[in-house]
Amino acid sequence: MSEKVLLKLGGSVITDKAGECAIDFDRIRFISRQISEYNPGSLLIVHGAGSCGHPEAHRYHIRSGVNVENREGVYVTHQAVRHLNDTIVTALRGEGTEAVGISPLAGGFADNGRLVNFPFRHLERMSELGIVPVLHGDVVMDSTRGACIVSGDQLVSYLGARMGVEKIGLATDVPGLLDGDLVVPEITPEMMDSVRIGESAHTDVTGGMKGKIGELLELARHGVSSHIFHVSRLGDFFDGRPHGGTIVRGEKK
Repeated sequence: MSEKVLLKLGGSVITDKAGECAIDFDRIRFISRQISEYNPGSLLIVHGAGSCGHPEAHRYHIRSGVNVENREGVYVTHQAVRHLNDTIVTALRGEGTEAVGISPLAGGFADNGRLVNFPFRHLERMSELGIVPVLHGDVVMDSTRGACIVSGDQLVSYLGARMGVEKIGLATDVPGLLDGDLVVPEITPEMMDSVRIGESAHTDVTGGMKGKIGELLELARHGVSSHIFHVSRLGDFFDGRPHGGTIVRGEKK
């Protein structure tokens, strides 16, 4: 039976966050070739929004909630992330990966900014058939706020704790979690108070690296480990070689 792998592509990896939906086509082609070459078995991909979604969500103040005055932002933000998702799926398929885009808006539901329901039986069935689902950070309906942003990192935390994923990797534009200029090789929930986490200089409505680590620590508390590494080390991650990044260590209870 093939290993279940969940790969998260950071928004800063696949877009230029300083631009407006500035897609990094060369980087996406590199990632697509790596996935095709290493063929990591049963694969689920989640990607961030980067500059295709964060600026729109910020402009419409979706983080504060959605009502009749800013409801247009649901469509505008969703269309931006869908455009990025379509670009990634097209690149993957061009390299021979049987990829299909999945939008959380269609089935996800949140309460006060936290995902409380997202069906995944269809994702499991896709994987059994050799189809690679490609999900993305998105707007979802919210019982408290009207609508909210659910980040790709929150999707990783939610699905990683429920789908029996055996290997989770986050490909980023930095070599791992940095404490100053040094990569933190391993982190556990007990270590969080002793590590300084930097913030993104660009618009990010989902919490940047601090939000990412928070989601991964939730996974760790469920006994699930994950890896943060530079996207150039994607092949090392797939092959199980040292990737020079950070392992967020989960402990089995």
